[in-house]
Amino acid sequence: MKRVLVTGMSGTGKSTLLDELAARGHRTVDTDYGGYHETIDGERLWRVDRIDALLSEVSAAPLFVQGTTRNQVLFYPRFDHIVLLSAPADVLVERLAARTTNPYGKTSAELAETLGYLETVEPLLRESATLEVVTTVPVGRVADIVLEHVL
Repeated sequence: MKRVLVTGMSGTGKSTLLDELAARGHRTVDTDYGGYHETIDGERLWRVDRIDALLSEVSAAPLFVQGTTRNQVLFYPRFDHIVLLSAPADVLVERLAARTTNPYGKTSAELAETLGYLETVEPLLRESATLEVVTTVPVGRVADIVLEHVL
């Protein structure tokens, strides 16, 4: 089974891409939901036991996992592909202000945090990515690009 991590800053379209992939019949897991996180010293991290169990499952179908946490690097060797979704800062600001599926990014502090992560975290994600997709194109095209790369 191929395992694909879809990562990136808030507002880049990770959950939207997973919805599109699921609609096309692919197996997806959005780690923002379902108990995949724990808070340690005020930081939201992946639960090692839950992610380990998820990645240990055996299936012929590829698995697309969405998430961005500091400890995701522990699992990089278990993924066949790491897909970074990115978008310009002005696009992220617009998307975070307009989205209704997730409250994160609505406060000025959260918005500032996300924009700061563009400078500090995104370059680190880029170093490990096997593919980067700038999500200023329709989600269907993003899914096509990802699937062409990973399948």
